[in-house]
Amino acid sequence: MEKLKYALFTGCTAKQSTPEQMKSTMAVADKLGIELIELTEASCCGASHLQDYDDFLSLVLNARNIAYAEKHGLTMVTICNTCQLNTAMTKHRLDENEDLKNKVNEKLKEVGLEYKGTSNVTHFLYAIIDDFGLDKLKEMVVTPLSQFNIAPFYGCHNIRPSELQNKTHKTKESAYRPTSLDDLIIACGGITVDYKEKTKCCGFHAELQAPKTAAILTGNAIAGATDSNADWMVTPCPLCHLKLDTQTHHASESIGREVELPVLHMQQMVGLALGCSAEELGLQHHLVNVDFV
Repeated sequence: MEKLKYALFTGCTAKQSTPEQMKSTMAVADKLGIELIELTEASCCGASHLQDYDDFLSLVLNARNIAYAEKHGLTMVTICNTCQLNTAMTKHRLDENEDLKNKVNEKLKEVGLEYKGTSNVTHFLYAIIDDFGLDKLKEMVVTPLSQFNIAPFYGCHNIRPSELQNKTHKTKESAYRPTSLDDLIIACGGITVDYKEKTKCCGFHAELQAPKTAAILTGNAIAGATDSNADWMVTPCPLCHLKLDTQTHHASESIGREVELPVLHMQQMVGLALGCSAEELGLQHHLVNVDFV
């Protein structure tokens, strides 16, 4: 099998707020023999906030990021659900609208770049499933997670809008009953937990506008996983991880019960199954105790 190689768009969060996600991404890529070329020139995707303020600027910034991947001639891989949504949405809009693409390229020309539409955009979750393959991953598992009930938390942006994400990824799934993260848990030897909140919003993007609502969403997600007998949660999104791991106090107050559950990044879960150490996976950065590992 030819070695997989991607242009890695880290986004902001993995380099600052969740450094353990960056560490575990690189550790897992190394174990799987995947080469990741970090796009060090890339900027923030707009985090779904810039898009509300200046839509055209967000298109230019995301087209700029994709243009760097195009210069490498590689598919761009993201490790954040919100980055995935904004980057894939930009690609879709520019590829479908020549007029808009020309206007964006007028701005990119000022910095010597051009968006051509030649690079695909995919999340690392789907790169593992679609390109590497779950069967091959199963063969490489050295520490099956068979003693754990693991609650997948998909969040919003990797599965919505389904028309866009199903166009982007080979794995087709429903926004209401997705299977990708469940399938990954099973491939790692874990027992997947089904609960209704796994496809809900974590509350991150409502934090500034409606903090009470955001905290309720966070609390409900943790409570739902807990009540379904989960030992821990796993998510492919660092923004969801921040809410679920660091906001348990506010979440508990908002729903009127104490909630706290270990939350791992998708890459950390895969890394554990592949035999990576706690240090390699950055487990010391978690707020909720993960000593169970």
